[in-house]
Amino acid sequence: MNIIGRVTKDAQVRTLSNEKQVVNFSIATNDSYRNKAGERIGQTTFFDCAYWISPKVATILTKGSLVELTGRVSARVWTGNDGESHAGLNFNASQIKLHAVGSKAETAKTVPKSEKNKEAQEEKEIDLPF
Repeated sequence: MNIIGRVTKDAQVRTLSNEKQVVNFSIATNDSYRNKAGERIGQTTFFDCAYWISPKVATILTKGSLVELTGRVSARVWTGNDGESHAGLNFNASQIKLHAVGSKAETAKTVPKSEKNKEAQEEKEIDLPF
């Protein structure tokens, strides 16, 4: 499945107890449609995302960046501390394409082309965890 959306906050790298690293971030996708009365209705969907292949990608996943993700989606349900039921969507990304950075100030954080090529080569050599 492919989704395109904007990163809602800077990505974070977590190291698990087995020394594996995962990049966690969230994105928002927008969709719109017209109802029977002809009014345009906007709908935003949020996805909590995980990327397991390389932690280096966290440097380009900054708030406002437009990204295209390939992977698989799953739903989760939980009960909050207040006893209310909640639901959310997870997206396990296997491929990330950066389409645009969030702002001019964040452009300096992007990875140079030579390093992107090096990362791409490293990612090709890594087995997928799923």
